[in-house]
Amino acid sequence: MNFPGLPGGGAGAGAGGAAGGGGTTAPGFDPNDPNVKWLQGAMESCFAKTVMSGGAGFALGGVFGIFMASMAYDTPFHTAAPGQAATPISSLPMKQQLKIGFKDMGARSISTAKNFGKVGAMFSGIECGIEGLRAKNDLANGVMAGCLTGGILARGGGPQAMAVGCAGFAAFSAAIDAWMRMPKEDD
Repeated sequence: MNFPGLPGGGAGAGAGGAAGGGGTTAPGFDPNDPNVKWLQGAMESCFAKTVMSGGAGFALGGVFGIFMASMAYDTPFHTAAPGQAATPISSLPMKQQLKIGFKDMGARSISTAKNFGKVGAMFSGIECGIEGLRAKNDLANGVMAGCLTGGILARGGGPQAMAVGCAGFAAFSAAIDAWMRMPKEDD
């Protein structure tokens, strides 16, 4: 794997360096090393892609959940325990306010992280499977994976919800994939 800005050819380079076969490789990096080939093969497997997408979705969801939970205190009342009246959170001692806030932020961030991780792993795994079956890497893979993912996630709501979930995820996936595939302007 070559990355732009690193020795070894940058973008568009194959395993041997720059496109066209010639080129330099990083010191101590042999593209024919069995360990390097194993690692590249593992990173290209559907299992690894699914695990990485799920992990990245979990991490992003956790950060997003913390952010959204911190914005949720737009009301002066917190949810009271069953059988108790709601108390304005501002009337509680600071230590109690922080305890309630951090507990809520933790619960929301874990919940959001799980959801983002599930969606990321599901979409990535389905897309990789479709790509393997079709033996093509094009926009249609993401659209089909989006449709399947949206339908699966909405399965509890019935057929109409599944159709809306399919259409929504497919459209979102098509928009993102089309934007990512746009030629970049060189400055």
